[in-house]
Amino acid sequence: MALVTTGCASIATNRGYIVDETLFAAVQPGIDNQQSVRGTLGQPTMVSQFGDPVWYYISSRTEQAPFSQPRIEQHNVFAVQFDEAGNVISTDRSGMEQVARIDPESDTTPTLGRERGFLEDLFGNIGTVGGAGPGAAGGGGR
Repeated sequence: MALVTTGCASIATNRGYIVDETLFAAVQPGIDNQQSVRGTLGQPTMVSQFGDPVWYYISSRTEQAPFSQPRIEQHNVFAVQFDEAGNVISTDRSGMEQVARIDPESDTTPTLGRERGFLEDLFGNIGTVGGAGPGAAGGGGR
């Protein structure tokens, strides 16, 4: 019975930055700069590409039951914003309230243009293969 029970247990996986509350609390606006933040928290997970420089430290904890999709159980984003001189302006935390659950799987894929039926999909290319074009007879390819 113990073997069956362990086979049905969920698998927990930590991804990204490993959260340490003490280190996050040590980063203080007006006191720290980019060098001290890198020394305290390490390399950021992601750095903003536009606007003010912001470093993001992202972590997620997922659980996956057997024969199912992984599900995010815990998500943390710690953002450190810097001024032009590299000094910390502000810090911000967000969590699960920012996670959007989407279902990318559906029966149809929307496309631009007209709708084609099954027979048009099946027989739509008959006559177009080997037609006049560069290198074909009458195509003026040379």
